[in-house]
Amino acid sequence: MKILISADMEGATGVTWPADVLPGTPQWERCRTMFTSDVNAAALGFLDGGADDVLINEAHWTMRNLLLERLDDRVQMLTGKHKSLSMVEGVQHGDVDGIAFVGYHTGAGAEGVLAHTYLANSITGVWLNGARASEGLLNAHVVAEYGVPVVLVTGDNLTCVDAGGYAPEARKVAVKDYVSRYAAVCRTPGRTASDIRAAAKEATALARRFEPVRGGPFTVELEFDAEHLAAAATVVPGVAAGGERRVAYTSGTMYEGIRTFKAVTTIVSAAVEEQYG
Repeated sequence: MKILISADMEGATGVTWPADVLPGTPQWERCRTMFTSDVNAAALGFLDGGADDVLINEAHWTMRNLLLERLDDRVQMLTGKHKSLSMVEGVQHGDVDGIAFVGYHTGAGAEGVLAHTYLANSITGVWLNGARASEGLLNAHVVAEYGVPVVLVTGDNLTCVDAGGYAPEARKVAVKDYVSRYAAVCRTPGRTASDIRAAAKEATALARRFEPVRGGPFTVELEFDAEHLAAAATVVPGVAAGGERRVAYTSGTMYEGIRTFKAVTTIVSAAVEEQYG
């Protein structure tokens, strides 16, 4: 049995503030230790549950945040950027039985600690076939096309609620409770590691591949905080203006949909000016 862990950082233990997840800051150095603890706890739980192979895919920012030397020797880690499927890289090879979303968060425009979708700011909302979409929802549709179930989700309490919509059977662990976008009631790393490990052990029983789901077409709509960003996004083939500060595109598969999404966010991030966005 092989488990893939998609590891994001905004939903990690103790994280509440932009500097907590910004590579190179003192707070990031501190918080990456707790992030590593969450991820290692999930890996240990899956191994406790009978998994033979655990691959961790770094999914935050530079994708070079986790401390490899603090992970259990039985796991492997995929680190670094420019991966075909980004946050869920590795799921496409046909040998993954279940995936965990560790350190996830709610989507742009929603309540939640450090809520966003791909870009920290600039994007004020994302909708998939009319439903507000978090990174978790988008990635769940991607992995479903490979017949891989989402078996565990960790993050703040609202992230767990969000996950109930796209992975109702998955085990959920809230490592903190939302107060505002930049505040939360946090549990200690010792407690969250114990909770995550126990949930991952239980979640191993849910790791069974199913027939790939072809749920397309998928229409993705994005709303930005400035009109020029919407205009920049239309440079991507198939992406068209869809109203004030909005663009939309339709893809036959979510594989195509997430790759177009990556292209849009890459171009938009390059169009953001330092002071005025």
